[in-house]
Amino acid sequence: MEPEPTGNNKTEASFIPGSIATVRIGSVPVRLHFTFVLLFVFVAFAGIGERQSPLVGVLYIAALFASVILHELGHALVGKLYGVRTLEIVMFPIGGVTRLERSPQPREEIWIALAGPAVNLLIALGLFGALMWTDALTPLEQLVEPTDGNLLERIAAGNLILAAFNLLPAFPMDGGRILRGALALHRPGDEATRRAARVSQFLAIAMGLYGLLSTNYMLIFIAFFVYLGAAQEGAAAVGRILTQGLPVRSAMVTDFRTLAHGDTIRDAANLLLATTQQDFPVMHGGQVIGLLGRNALLRAMATGGPDSYVSGAMDRAFVRLTPDQDLSEAMRSLAPAGSCALVMESDRLVGLLTAENLSEFLLLRRFGMQPETAARTDHTG
Repeated sequence: MEPEPTGNNKTEASFIPGSIATVRIGSVPVRLHFTFVLLFVFVAFAGIGERQSPLVGVLYIAALFASVILHELGHALVGKLYGVRTLEIVMFPIGGVTRLERSPQPREEIWIALAGPAVNLLIALGLFGALMWTDALTPLEQLVEPTDGNLLERIAAGNLILAAFNLLPAFPMDGGRILRGALALHRPGDEATRRAARVSQFLAIAMGLYGLLSTNYMLIFIAFFVYLGAAQEGAAAVGRILTQGLPVRSAMVTDFRTLAHGDTIRDAANLLLATTQQDFPVMHGGQVIGLLGRNALLRAMATGGPDSYVSGAMDRAFVRLTPDQDLSEAMRSLAPAGSCALVMESDRLVGLLTAENLSEFLLLRRFGMQPETAARTDHTG
């Protein structure tokens, strides 16, 4: 799958919930999503047949897993050549997601996206070439039934399928990134993203209809996945268009409540019930020392009890924004950080930027409402 840019400064945190294991390849953390592990176990059991031993079945699955990892590392390597650092790789059932530190330029994006399928093609060509050289190649029609003797052919064929699937011109596959990069060479990036997203959605609908007519449920699942990915990319592009050139202060919440570092979880829970706010800055005097979100509050209530202190449950590595920061850039920091970022003017807290408030701001912008150039900063503690 394609590399995905992000603007988060928490480079050591997992941006996608649900990861249950992490390994490091060089300096890049590779995280296994729990759904990937479930699929790995299912395919391992499903692949055991009369003519294939369990050991060879496990080797086949491990080889495909290694092929996907190498695919993602191909993205990371070419990204590094362009000065784009890879923050993490997350493995999902349908492939991997490579998180990049910044959005690449159009030409960079094309080459970074091409690197993954190129790795799979090289693996396939290498294996097929070695089998032809040793006169050990079996007919393709015999690959339908797994055996211990056609392991290498099946690995090569699997890499060809990975390459072809990822070159489909649809998000979230590499082909969607290549299409977007090619369009962005001649038009603005967000317009290119929207056009590529429309192509992706059209392709997903066609795939889904064909899957229904042919009762191919796997194809329907892939079509659904592609449609959601395209819709997400399109929505992100619209969001960037609506926020470009506007400061964070245009969308930030200025009427908010705070907690003191000596307050208890009970105090925080009462404040959660009394207001519509779900994220609370934690103050020590006039200084912000942390951020307590709803989920962290509930975890602390369950583990430490209502009389534990908010200072033990708050997030000290919260995301900071400045009121004059470009809102379209701030959106990239907000998405992986969670639902809230703190807007700071020097060391003074002047507002909150929440996912909910940002969504409302974008909705109003779509209806033509122009934001105020200045925001009130009155708040109660």
